[in-house]
Amino acid sequence: MTRSGLLNAYPTSQLREQRPSHLLHAELTGFVRSNIRAAYRISSMTTPKPRKTKKSSHSPRPRKAFSGKSQRRKHGIIAEDLGIAILKGQHAPGAMLPNEHEASDRLGTSRGAYREAMRILSAKGMVESRPRAGTRVTERRSWHFLDPDVLRWIFQSEPSRHFVRAIFELRRIVEPHAAELAARRRTSTQLARMGHALEEMAKHGFSTPEGRAADQIFHGEILAATDNEALMALSATIGAAVDVTTIFKQKRQRVLRDALPEHRELYAAIAEGDPERALKAARDLIELAHDDIFISA
Repeated sequence: MTRSGLLNAYPTSQLREQRPSHLLHAELTGFVRSNIRAAYRISSMTTPKPRKTKKSSHSPRPRKAFSGKSQRRKHGIIAEDLGIAILKGQHAPGAMLPNEHEASDRLGTSRGAYREAMRILSAKGMVESRPRAGTRVTERRSWHFLDPDVLRWIFQSEPSRHFVRAIFELRRIVEPHAAELAARRRTSTQLARMGHALEEMAKHGFSTPEGRAADQIFHGEILAATDNEALMALSATIGAAVDVTTIFKQKRQRVLRDALPEHRELYAAIAEGDPERALKAARDLIELAHDDIFISA
């Protein structure tokens, strides 16, 4: 009903009464509102509700995601195998790699898995793909040697003595000064984590995956305790370097030296807030690990 219709429907006798204008206005407003509510109720009762339509049985079902666990494992394996082959020199820098069609047929895998493996190696600087030109191995200087996966791939084969020395040089540059900072800036929470890692190392030993994982956590917490984001970004690299050199040492030695006392000394220096002692303890730990490989072997 329109506003004019509502006004016409209002009793004319009441409109003609001589009453104050504010009372007349209030009554008229109430009359309009009541008619609007009534019209809304009638409309809601008479308007049919939309029917729920059943989905057609012929409608296409959503496809399952291609990147399942098996596919992730598959392209990871391809990337690792090819990465190790490149590091061993089986594919020299500048060499062209097989295209997707050839490689997927030879490996018995999908083109998508091979393509994803190429993306992994490209992110590590080991290959370069160009439209219509194919994929080739990049120059050695482009390889991301500090990538944890690349480090692990190198040590799965027989790394050169030169490269192993380079890893220890990196550790000598980074870890002692990180320990020095950690002695100044560590928190009680970080000390607790280091202490727990020490307990796990003592419990499992360095010859077990659990013991080596605890060793990585210990060194990672030292970097975290520096409160330096640039150093903290090296945690994965230093952890991988510690792990692979430990495994490499175990392959070359029949009797392993117990490295736990050096770790305890480093922890004590950091816990007591002694920067100079922490720096020396970290240097001693690294030098003994170096000697285990190059002198004791």
